[in-house]
This record gives sequence, C-alpha cells and structure tokens, in this order.
Amino acid sequence: MNAVLDIELVRTFHAVARSGRFKAAAELLHKSPAAISVHIQRLETVAGGRLFDRDNQSVSLTALGKRLLHSTSELLNTHDRVLAELHGPRLVGRIRLGIPDEYAAHVIRDILPIFAAAWPNVVLEVKTASSYTLRDQVQAGKLHGAVLTLPLGQRELRAQVLVATTPVWVAAASYPQAWNETLPLAIHAADCPYRSLMLESLKAAGHSWRVVLESPSSQAIRACVESGLAITLMDRAKMSSAMRIVEALPEAAEHEVVFLRSAQAQHDEALELLAQAIHQHFRL
Repeated sequence: MNAVLDIELVRTFHAVARSGRFKAAAELLHKSPAAISVHIQRLETVAGGRLFDRDNQSVSLTALGKRLLHSTSELLNTHDRVLAELHGPRLVGRIRLGIPDEYAAHVIRDILPIFAAAWPNVVLEVKTASSYTLRDQVQAGKLHGAVLTLPLGQRELRAQVLVATTPVWVAAASYPQAWNETLPLAIHAADCPYRSLMLESLKAAGHSWRVVLESPSSQAIRACVESGLAITLMDRAKMSSAMRIVEALPEAAEHEVVFLRSAQAQHDEALELLAQAIHQHFRL
C-alpha cells in the first residue's frame, strides 16, 4: 500500500517542532497531548524513522526530522495558501495587533504580508510596545491580540506558545573580561520582562551596575552592545557575529514567546487565521 502524507500530521509535526513541547503543540492545535503523540507516531511510520529526540522537558528534531521540516514547509504553505485563495475574499474584519519592538521587523516584513495577501478584506492595525504593556492592553480589550515574551509559568490559558527561548548575557566580542567591576548595561524599556530579569538577577548575585542606555529600541541596544559600550540580555538566536556570550553572569530563566488573544476576540475567525499564520512563520 502506498504511503499517504496527511496534511494534518504535517501540521502537528510543525507545531511540535516550533514549540519544542508536545503539551504546547496540543494547546495550540486544541488537541490532547495523547492525540499529538499519535499524530507524530503515524508520521514517523510514514517517514521511516524517529523525528524527535525526547527528554522530560522538551523535544528536539533528529536529522530526519530536520529534513522533513525543511521539505514540508512549502507544502504546508501551499496548502494554506490554496485554501486562503478559495475563502479569503469572503472574510471581512479588523484586527488590532501588538508586537514587541524586538520582533516587530520580522512579523511586519515576513508574516503580515502573507496574511494580508490571503485575506485582503481584513484590516490590520499594528502597535509596538513592551511585552507587559501589550499584555495589559490585550487584557483590557484595547488590542485583539499580541505577540509577547513572558517568563515560563506566566502564560495565560488564552496564550499560544510560539517558541521557547532562554535569554543570554551578551557583550561585544572584543569586550574585556572584568565582571567583578561595575557592569555597564544597555537595558530595555520599562515593562519589558528582560529588563526586570537583568536587574533582579544582578542584584541577587551582588553585582553593581550603571545604565549606559535605556531604550525601547532593540536596534539601539544591539548597537550599544556591538560597539563595546555595554552588555545586555537577549535571545541567543538574535546574537550577531560581533557579540559573545558572557558565561560569568547569572544564568537567565527560560521564557516563552506567545500569542495572546483578548477575551472579547476568542472566537474571531480573522484573529484565529492570523494566529495560525504567526505560529507557522514566526522565528527568533
């Protein structure tokens, strides 16, 4: 019997690969963790081998899994695009979306144009602000949804995990090692979880610091670090070749990048489709 590649199995596989957890994928796809496991087992049978290495906390792609993820990305995109072309013109709506500055360029450049082309009659209004500010505005109903970074364990039931991330301390590659002195910091704006984490962890470890730059702009913070003026905390995936990890400072706790919907927009069809697009295409 010829093997059949079920698109729903592929969608489940991508959800697990992106979130790194079966439970998070189950929440995103509104399925039970057992159903997610069955989907992955069925896909592994078709693929002819294990797709994930598993441990108690998370999963990671095997070499076969990485190949399948790469080769099926366009398949999933094409499938969803065809459905959008069939149904897109009939969907009308307005979405007020929030995005933190550090992810805004990626979402605006790489994701929103795909959504806008598929659903041309849905009007998008985008606001950038820090994660805690955006969370408050979603909870107040001022935004329909937002991409947020939150410490592990602070996620609400309405939030869908996009990706897990553990921030790291970074300095310029040429920065001198003198971590016992007053640390020059480039810190994020108020209401950013990484700002709180930086200051609280340094205080707990007994480090002294001075603020060289305080800014809502991730580009300004990046420039300050790369120039050797300060150190900061950022997603490991966002490090540039001009930076290095500072191992001597307190280890940062794991965080999650999530998509949070307002209670009023829980069943909004346009927002559901936008959430799916963001989950499918979001990258650190």
